[in-house]
Amino acid sequence: MSDLSIQFTDYEDDDFFGAKKSDFIPAMQREAKQDKLITVLKVVFVVLALCVAGEFAYYKFLKPSLEYPVVSVSGTENYSAGEIVDVLRPMNVANWFDFDADKAVAIIASMPGIDTVSVRKSFPNKIYIEVAERTPVASTFIVNNGHSVPVQIDRNGYIFPERKGDAENASMPIISGLPVEHYSDGMRLPSKYRPLIEQIYNIQKLPQKYLAAVSEICVVPKEYGNYELVLIPVASKVRVLTDRSLNEDSLKYMMIALDVVNKIEPDAGEIDLRYGSVSYRK
Repeated sequence: MSDLSIQFTDYEDDDFFGAKKSDFIPAMQREAKQDKLITVLKVVFVVLALCVAGEFAYYKFLKPSLEYPVVSVSGTENYSAGEIVDVLRPMNVANWFDFDADKAVAIIASMPGIDTVSVRKSFPNKIYIEVAERTPVASTFIVNNGHSVPVQIDRNGYIFPERKGDAENASMPIISGLPVEHYSDGMRLPSKYRPLIEQIYNIQKLPQKYLAAVSEICVVPKEYGNYELVLIPVASKVRVLTDRSLNEDSLKYMMIALDVVNKIEPDAGEIDLRYGSVSYRK
């Protein structure tokens, strides 16, 4: 029994399983080093990727948002984009984050020739401003700083300074006699005169250019706050008296009356179309 035990011990200590225990140690150490190297490379790659992504995000998004924003203006006709941007300079905006869109809307809307405005911010550095200018329906003259200056009136009765190009509209009549003496930004006609402006607007929408035949519309105040109209034709020296109703039919009626009276009395100076009849006088 003892001899057999010795023999097994000898085999165990020798090369019975094909390799000695000491042969596995270097291989295991090499594998551990390789795993450690791969882990280090992965960490380095991730760190570099994060650095590149961070730098890209900084120059693409953060840096532009920290500079003065790029402003884009659309919808202008008589105003220039520079004029719109200039009125915003008192905001003292340093970067995109400082830009207050609501405040910008309030400032631009206070410009007398602007009807509506919208302002939109787009990250990282874009500001989009869209405006709609007031469309003049008629013009008049008022006193501003001691001088008589032309101003324009939009459909809703708001008064604003004349802009270049608007005065060339042949269908835009001059209205005189309005109770507006001095100009201030944002001013509006008294409510009782706004229906007249609406009537003029409706006539301008017609395909026929009836108002091109009218040089001036005079507002004549009457008792109890009422008023009547005196129309001054372009191609005639005759004044045409009418009531406050101004529409396509009344203008056609005026043209027919002018033609008939000029044939009957070439020296007539005034035609009265009030009260449902036609009369004239020199």
